[in-house]
Amino acid sequence: MEARVRSLLKQEKLLLWVLILAWAIILFFYSSARHILFHSTAWDLAIFDQAIYLISQGKPPVSSVLGFNLIGEHFPVIIYPLALFYFIYPSVYWLFLLQVLGLISGAVLVKILSDDEGLKPSQSISLAIAYLLYPLVFNINLLDFHPDVFIPTLFFGAVWAARKKKLVGFLVAIILALTCKAVIALPIITMGIWLYWFEERRIYGATAMGLGLSWFLVVTQVIIPSFGGNVDRFTERYGNLGNSMVDIALSPFLNTSVFLSHLFTWENLGYLLLLFAPVLVYLSWRCLTPLLAASPILIINLLAEYQPQKDLVHQYSLPILPFLFIAAIASLGKGYGLLKRPRWIILWSAIAFIALAKYGWLWSRYLNHIDTWSATRNAIARIDTQGGVLTSHQLAPHLSHRPLINTLSSVPNPDSLQPYDWILVNTRNPGMFATPEMMTEVVQILQDVPEFTVDYKQDDVYLFARMSDSNDF
Repeated sequence: MEARVRSLLKQEKLLLWVLILAWAIILFFYSSARHILFHSTAWDLAIFDQAIYLISQGKPPVSSVLGFNLIGEHFPVIIYPLALFYFIYPSVYWLFLLQVLGLISGAVLVKILSDDEGLKPSQSISLAIAYLLYPLVFNINLLDFHPDVFIPTLFFGAVWAARKKKLVGFLVAIILALTCKAVIALPIITMGIWLYWFEERRIYGATAMGLGLSWFLVVTQVIIPSFGGNVDRFTERYGNLGNSMVDIALSPFLNTSVFLSHLFTWENLGYLLLLFAPVLVYLSWRCLTPLLAASPILIINLLAEYQPQKDLVHQYSLPILPFLFIAAIASLGKGYGLLKRPRWIILWSAIAFIALAKYGWLWSRYLNHIDTWSATRNAIARIDTQGGVLTSHQLAPHLSHRPLINTLSSVPNPDSLQPYDWILVNTRNPGMFATPEMMTEVVQILQDVPEFTVDYKQDDVYLFARMSDSNDF
């Protein structure tokens, strides 16, 4: 009997690994197909790809799209170790692969945490599958590249290490999480509070609180401004609450009515439904204390005027995801939750995935540029120098391995074209922040600029090259 149980457990683990591998292949296929079909964008794939490429060439990661060092934008110092892959071979597909690995590895830790909570092996596997099917995991994989994708796995790892009293592993997990984005210091502080009071891991909780607070203050007040970033850009999304970070932070106390009016809205209710729906049926209100750790990000998203912070497509909800599942694991471990049987957990997760995941974008959105695909590939292949390139948002990620890449979002003044050696325009499929009429006007202007000549033209795709020795270096 015991041998049969061990055999069944091995089969279940093998099944999980097979599912994880299959899901990894699917995710990598989708992100690669989106890029190949010219639907990746300058914000943020070209920004990260250019910065990591420059690091691999021994240069500072100055983003020509942003206009300053990428370290000054959220302090994502994790891009430095990522550049090691570009030393092997500089390719944007490294980012797609690393993103997939960062996302799916969370499923392994969900299984481990579930086993530690005392769940049945089949329940643990069903929760791991539920994590893979959580719509945000699939959707964020389609949205270029963001270091945020490593955060769920790192938070899962930090909680596991704290519970197992592995201080070194805990420190590695939270430090790596901090290197992904400056704002991650906030949920690390509240994770420390949760670990200290509710998990009774005093040393780990105090360490997280101290490290998170120190990191946040140093990075936002010293490092980001010194690299050319502007912390006050934060107020662009929260200007209704104040004119500075301090005003916004104090708004619950100094401007309570305005704060509450922006917190309790129908839009926010819809966002909460989206966020909780995929796990709601196996989540109990009795086990929601892990969400204390996610509360800063949740409140930031609820208060934002920026709509992408309130959906399951963009990266802004990723730090909340691990604590949703830690709460779900605790609920099932204590026998709570509406659905407890593995088959029903998987079925509910599949329904949520079908309803909210953007798998249909492959044929509904990404194939709509196919009529100029061949011409665009040919034009890109003709750009054979490291000279500066001006092009559309969708084409920039294909040309970002150079010091200067920038995007067209308005008709440029001829005098502003001096830094560029190549200008690539698609008047039929102009990309984000542009229209066919705008791109047609750009072509007309370039045809009258004597420094540029048409190097390639086909299917409304135009490649202009500078007529100077700059194309020969």
